[in-house]
Amino acid sequence: MELVDVLFYSLFLLPLSYYLWRIFDRRRNQSCYILDYECQMPPEDRKLSTKFSGEIIIRNKQLRVNEYKFLLKAIVSSGIGEETYGPKMVFDGREASPSLADGILEMDDFFIDTIDRLFKRTGIHPSEIDVLVVNISMIATLPSLSSRIVNLYKMREDIKVYNLTGMGCSASLVSVDIVRNICRNQKNVQALVVTSESLSLNWYNGNNRSMILANCLFRTGGCAMILTNKPSLKDRAMFRLKTLVRTHHGARDESYGCCEQKEDEKGFVGVFLGKNLPKAATRAFADNLKVIAPKILPVRELLRFGAVLIFRKLRQKWSKAAAAAAAAAARPMINFKTGVDHFCLHTGGKAVIDGVAQNLGLSEYDVEPARMTLHRFGNTSASSVWYVLAYMESKRRLKKGDRVFMISFGAGFKCNSCLWEVMRDLEGKNVWENCIDRYPQKNLANPFLEKFGWLHEKDGDTYSIPDDYVVPE
Repeated sequence: MELVDVLFYSLFLLPLSYYLWRIFDRRRNQSCYILDYECQMPPEDRKLSTKFSGEIIIRNKQLRVNEYKFLLKAIVSSGIGEETYGPKMVFDGREASPSLADGILEMDDFFIDTIDRLFKRTGIHPSEIDVLVVNISMIATLPSLSSRIVNLYKMREDIKVYNLTGMGCSASLVSVDIVRNICRNQKNVQALVVTSESLSLNWYNGNNRSMILANCLFRTGGCAMILTNKPSLKDRAMFRLKTLVRTHHGARDESYGCCEQKEDEKGFVGVFLGKNLPKAATRAFADNLKVIAPKILPVRELLRFGAVLIFRKLRQKWSKAAAAAAAAAARPMINFKTGVDHFCLHTGGKAVIDGVAQNLGLSEYDVEPARMTLHRFGNTSASSVWYVLAYMESKRRLKKGDRVFMISFGAGFKCNSCLWEVMRDLEGKNVWENCIDRYPQKNLANPFLEKFGWLHEKDGDTYSIPDDYVVPE
């Protein structure tokens, strides 16, 4: 009789156990980890010093003194230092006539510098990669750059390949989202994500101020990373993806056109940065925060913030004096530090960093990684957030269990953000290794004003730079 009872109950327990195991196994394999990442370190002879930057500007015969003054003001206030990097064709003096070969060479230098080192450090062979995602916005080749990587590293014939272009500075997290979705539906995935930007074919040679500004901000750089959902690699992983939110305002004409690759009235190609870009970024950022905040913040902070907002509205409703005082007072802010330990911000420029810091109530310590990355490497487009992350790692800020909030902005207009959990104490051997002792720097002023401040005294309508002028050392 007892054996019959056991068999009878087993008919119910075995399917239930199998069902529970399937749920556990699926969740275990759905986690998306960063196994390792590698940021590009261009060679020393590609550094854009103040002297050489001045020579590049003078070589542009479309510019006059008024444009020089505008560029001087933009560079001085940009937060960018003297150790950022540019593409090779600029150092060859060919920025006015770049070729497709220049763009491909720029990408090959990046691939070899980062992907080789990444494979070597992780011990993973290229044939072990199941998924390849490449996002490089402003160059399209045939075959694609992803196919170029497959050929260069002789990857498998059944590799799943995604080649993204035109996604702008927020493309890294778009690529991560692609891998995350694959990890949800497939076990034991190893994915290589490659993110960079091509400057060679998009160096602007005209005099439109909204387009020449990009030459001041964007610099050479890139990052390659390996993501996986293999449970066996969990202990080796650096980060685990907790959540990711993408916001796209492309349906709004004002947002769509604020950052755009285009030709100016003289036919020069470049990246147009509109005056309404900060407004578009703020709107996208606000909408993104509304979605991700409940996913990353503790309930107590959400309840506190909600109670403060309700109390404020009730006071405004009951008392005109209170309404006037509330209107004059600062709007209540949600405290993101209750659920976040570190803030990894896109280095779109000093104004971008300042704006995010103000909206989130961040301290100088919180934004130090972004400011120092902007100073040392400039705006490297979609890869910039990984240089910021590397700074935190190199400073040994990242400890097991810490939560990193990563925020990026890009053309479209897009705001993408995610939360990473640090899986182990990180040692900091990365692109910052040989210069981290010099940071943070208290004085981020660059010497442009000292060397070229005399331009402000010249009349833009009558003065022109002499042909024999030599940029001072």
